[in-house]
Amino acid sequence: MTRLIVAAGGGGDAIAAAMLSSALYGDDDPAVIFTYAWDRLLIDPLPGPRGADDFTGLTRLTPSVWAVTANTRPRPPAGSTLPRLAAELPHTFALLDPYEGAVGITRQLQELIDHLNPESIDLLDVGGDILARGDEPTLRSPLADALTLAAVSQVSASARLLVAGPGLDGELSADELRPMLGPVAHIFTASDTSAIGAVLEWHPSEATALLAATARGIRGTCKIRDAGLPVPLTDDGPRVHEVGLGETMNRNTLACAITGTQTLLEADAHSRRVCGFSEIDYERTKAGRLSQEPLRRRVNKAVLSHLKEFEAEERDGGATHTTFRHLTEALNLYGKQRDAVRRLLITSCPEQYVAPLWRMGER
Repeated sequence: MTRLIVAAGGGGDAIAAAMLSSALYGDDDPAVIFTYAWDRLLIDPLPGPRGADDFTGLTRLTPSVWAVTANTRPRPPAGSTLPRLAAELPHTFALLDPYEGAVGITRQLQELIDHLNPESIDLLDVGGDILARGDEPTLRSPLADALTLAAVSQVSASARLLVAGPGLDGELSADELRPMLGPVAHIFTASDTSAIGAVLEWHPSEATALLAATARGIRGTCKIRDAGLPVPLTDDGPRVHEVGLGETMNRNTLACAITGTQTLLEADAHSRRVCGFSEIDYERTKAGRLSQEPLRRRVNKAVLSHLKEFEAEERDGGATHTTFRHLTEALNLYGKQRDAVRRLLITSCPEQYVAPLWRMGER
């Protein structure tokens, strides 16, 4: 049997898809995970998602769908976490290429379905921003979810929408999402996270890190992203809910607007109109700013004193935990420095590392 899981937003959703596959379907039949190559700027310095032309060493699955393998490489200066995921996880990672808009993604997905004849099709979103209307002031990354939602809604096969960890992406809160959530399909446990435990040690996804953390019983308030958004870690965190696909499509104004788009640029223009912003524009602006910033401070034990100042401020704001992404950006450390400071902190203060999060130290 083949299980097809569409990672709604790519990145961390693809890792969550691997955990979901193991938890729901077992390890004997790895899934095909249809996912974007859309990484944070600390991995990929180029704004926006990567398409098939941005890689070498892809393996063709259908006329318009390629698989990322352990031998795949992004063309410099692009970066991608997908080849390493393909090397470390048993699943097939089919590249979702959004450069021909929702029409192109629908065609790719239909080809995959026709080729695989899957036993099941799940559209998985971690956090639940796929349920947004599009005008919520806290919404930050609606485009990828809207494109996959539009595509899944148009294929000639039955699929279900699953939302894992409502509110964990720091966009719509669990309270806002609760009226839209359907029955619980699964509650992740600590044992479920073993399928992706090694990946969480290096992958920068925050929402999926919080999903795994709550599955492991971690509770409190975690600061995420460059803006330091506070996200509650509660018993809602490890839950996976079924949600009505048709109802979600009807509510998601952006998904409805981009259904007929034939280019990513066209879809992004709809995002500006419907949501009032473009996340690709945001990445472009941030990439330009990072390229002009002065050389970062060296990673040595002096960083520990800056860490204590950072922790004191975060504790005063009510935070109990943080992600390494937020921590390193707050300390003005990027790129290879991120891995270096992670190693330094875990070695120096191992009691504060509650994988995959960092617990704020005591006063």
